[in-house]
Amino acid sequence: MNLTKTLRDQGYDLIEGPVRNHKLLQLWLKRPFDDLQLYYSHIEHAFVSEQPLNIIENPALNIDSTTKDEYGFNIGISLLEEILNSLGLGAFELSANIKSGKKVTISYDNSVTREVPVGEVQNYLANSDFKHVNKALLKNANRRNILVITGTLLAKNLVVEIDTDFSVESELVASLNSLADGKLDFSMSQANKIKMVSSGNSYFPIAVKADRIDFDKGHFDDTNLVTDNRTLF
Repeated sequence: MNLTKTLRDQGYDLIEGPVRNHKLLQLWLKRPFDDLQLYYSHIEHAFVSEQPLNIIENPALNIDSTTKDEYGFNIGISLLEEILNSLGLGAFELSANIKSGKKVTISYDNSVTREVPVGEVQNYLANSDFKHVNKALLKNANRRNILVITGTLLAKNLVVEIDTDFSVESELVASLNSLADGKLDFSMSQANKIKMVSSGNSYFPIAVKADRIDFDKGHFDDTNLVTDNRTLF
């Protein structure tokens, strides 16, 4: 199964950038032609409302290592190093140790999906006021520049298979494990294939679902799902 397609079918996008601090009900700012940036760490820091917001787990989106994305070797290693950097493992450079190969397969395991029902978010905003007088917030709301995170997919394990174009020696695997210092586990799954699994000490976000907040002249109008058709994060 294709990981990216499976997530987008559920309204999610994989996080591809170096930032990985995404949490439910954060507000992010996306002006036209500008990079996405964190705006408020929680919706309640910008809006006040008496309507409840409940976090639920969505068992329908269960991601494991059978759902994966396959890449050409150089693209896959480049993407993998960016992911490792976002997880605090940036000093570990795979490309310096595995210089050539055929393909890289990236997947995740031990996942959990947490969401806030979009109807509750809409009710919250429809009955809300700004927490403070805030002309900048009003301008961004009216211009539909604000996104709210309504779902997060978290995983404990990053699982990677690297198909090399050479026979993998046990010395290379031992060297990789020594460099990883317990944060990653390398093994030889086949004569020319290296498997890498992260240590899985805590959950980290791998995908998010976000909705654009639509205001019209200071009145809440609607929310629109944006993460099922283009990569924002």
